[in-house]
Amino acid sequence: MQAPLKAARTRRGLTLDQVSQAVGTDSGNLSRIENGKQKASPDLAERLAKHFGGEITEIQILYPERFSSK
Repeated sequence: MQAPLKAARTRRGLTLDQVSQAVGTDSGNLSRIENGKQKASPDLAERLAKHFGGEITEIQILYPERFSSK
């Protein structure tokens, strides 16, 4: 299953480094969030949602298991 955050990032052809720099986090941290090994903080989820311009919501980032695609 692919997390909504990873799906949004790959649809746009962005790398982990590009997104992490844009939202002010570490690329390793972002990778762990995409892979379900770590939860995003509410603040980071908000920054990510803004970065993707509504393509993904904070709720989808905070609770990816509810929205993951196959």
